[in-house]
This record gives sequence, structure tokens and C-alpha cells, in this order.
Amino acid sequence: MPQDTHKKNGRAADDVVRCLVAKIHAGEYPDGSQLPPERSLMEEYGISRTVVREAVQTLSRQGLLEARPRYRPVVRKPGYDAAISALENVVTHLLSDQNGVRNLFDTRIMIEVSLVRRAARHAVKEDIAALKAALEANEAAIPDSDLFYQTDRAFHGVLYDIARNPVLPAIHSAYVTWLSPQWSQMPRLPQRNRENFEAHQRIFDAILLRDPDLAEQELRDHLDSAWLQVCRTFDQDRG
Repeated sequence: MPQDTHKKNGRAADDVVRCLVAKIHAGEYPDGSQLPPERSLMEEYGISRTVVREAVQTLSRQGLLEARPRYRPVVRKPGYDAAISALENVVTHLLSDQNGVRNLFDTRIMIEVSLVRRAARHAVKEDIAALKAALEANEAAIPDSDLFYQTDRAFHGVLYDIARNPVLPAIHSAYVTWLSPQWSQMPRLPQRNRENFEAHQRIFDAILLRDPDLAEQELRDHLDSAWLQVCRTFDQDRG
């Protein structure tokens, strides 16, 4: 495609994106509704099929559309999950850098340190019950590494819920998605599962004691140990 044609299509797609975003925000295309057929959009905006598809791809990256092959795109209400998911392509690229996984893991430590400190100070009865249930499920899953991995994520997920900030569970979900290619290659042995469970138990006990300093230390020890496992698996610089 000639460069000037490509630029022209890009500008046209940007114009269509702006119009469709305005209609989505105005409720003309409500959450869960289908976008009009390609032919209708082509006629409405006087554009080519290529421009329509480029606009749809942009809106999908922004989390405003759910696009699947052979189906009309579905409008999705903007939310924190969609906003963070829109970063996936960028994060995937960053993770290919030598320090990418380490940098992302460091941000996880920073966030979870704050979360366990907050939990130690402010967790209410319902929060403690949710943590306890997640911990019990984690212990029961020790012999089954796949199930243990799921319950491991669920235990940490409760920490993100306790703050009652809708941004945080979306961040946790993103971490799980972004780091899963690495975690899926980690060796999973019952003994390692038990060590992780025992670390979770110590974090839980520190929260019960209402000791934020101890909770932070146990969390840091747990995640530092997890990082060592990553290094051993992928032969990365420990930093």
C-alpha cells in the first residue's frame, strides 16, 4: 500500500474511532450491544472496509469492543479491567526485554507490600474469613500443582480485594495474565507447593496479629523466594 494511502486510511480510521467512542459514551451503542455491520459503517462514514477494520482494531485495543472472527464486534462498557487489558500488547513487548519480568515483578512486590500492611491494620471479619477460606483451599491443593497454582493466585487476589478499590483487582488480574507465560513454565512439585502454602500461612498469621511490619516481611520473604525460583528456571540475573 502506498505510504500516502496508508496515512489517509489512518486518519479516516481515527475519525471513525472518535465518532464511535462518542456514541458508546452517549449510550447509543450500549454495553453488550453489537456494532452495526461493516457494510452499514462503510455507508454511514463513506469509508472502505479496510478503514472499518482498522477502527475496530483500535477500539478493541482500547477495551471498548470485543472482536471475534466471523462475529460482529460487541460493545463493552469502559472499566478498569478494559483499561488495564488495553496495555497487554505493550506489556508483552516490554516483557521480552531482559529486565522486563524483573521490573514487573518489582511493581507487584511494591503493591502487595502496601496491601498486606493495609490488611494487617484494617481487615474486617469478612476479609479474614475470605483469607482463611483461600488459605484452606490452598493447603488442600498441595498435591495437585495445577489446582495449587489457581488457589495461590486466589489467596493473593483476596489481598487485592480487601482495599475495596476497583482498580486493584483489575491490576491483580493483569499480573496473572502478563506473568502466566513465565509461571506456566515453572517446576511445580508438592514440596515447593507446601513451602508456598506455609509462606501464605505466615502472612495470614501476621495479619491476624495486626502486625503490619511482620506482614510486610513475610510477604517480601515469600516473593523474594518466588523470584529465586524464576531465576533458577530461566537463568536470569537476580538483580
